[in-house]
Amino acid sequence: MVSLIAGIVVLALIYMGLNVIRSADPKLLARLVRRIGGVLALAFAAWIGARGEFVVAIPLGLFGLGLLGYAPLGAELASKFGWGGAAVRSDGQQSQIRSQFIELTLDRRTGALDGRVIAGPEAGRVLGEFALADLLRLAHGFDEQSRALLESYLDRRFPGWRENAQDAAAGGGARQHRGMAAGGKMTAEEAYQILGLQRGAGRDEISRAHRGLMKKLHPDQGGTTYLAARVNEAKDTLLRTHKR
Repeated sequence: MVSLIAGIVVLALIYMGLNVIRSADPKLLARLVRRIGGVLALAFAAWIGARGEFVVAIPLGLFGLGLLGYAPLGAELASKFGWGGAAVRSDGQQSQIRSQFIELTLDRRTGALDGRVIAGPEAGRVLGEFALADLLRLAHGFDEQSRALLESYLDRRFPGWRENAQDAAAGGGARQHRGMAAGGKMTAEEAYQILGLQRGAGRDEISRAHRGLMKKLHPDQGGTTYLAARVNEAKDTLLRTHKR
């Protein structure tokens, strides 16, 4: 009788857990799974390290830290296994736009925009883990291009944040960046990453990738002026190489 009751309780808990998972926000669920995976990886790394197998324990520990968002190297290892935030390399379906402090990743199929911090004290953390106030504070330590890129992310994630933000420096600086092109000459490698293309892509591929991204990032389509300017610059950079 006791075993029967215990079995019913277990089945009920499993049923409730499945319902919670089914109704949970996918981003929150992915974050929870990532953190649980990070804790388990660190625990396993500690157990292996205690046995003296440091060759396996150290990479596993870095991987665990990356899942928890504390190690840039671990975060890149994690992203290769599909656990991290933004991908490190373009797979043809994603476009990366990078500055000194952050990297944004656009899913070209869905138009979803995400990103991660790549330098500074918060390096390795996914932007989706920060609240609006935290992101505004983070921007204080950024260079001009990184602030412009972060503001483009905020425009997509927090519509109307410019009007509601109380930080005059961040709010005032935001308007200075609208329509601003990236400083310095864009390299061909950066242009390929932005358009999500492989090196050696032809003019037709470049034009198609540009049109597809502009449909997602143009201000008239809910995008931002800054990101649209970077996409235009990427197209011009690559098309110039075909004139030589």
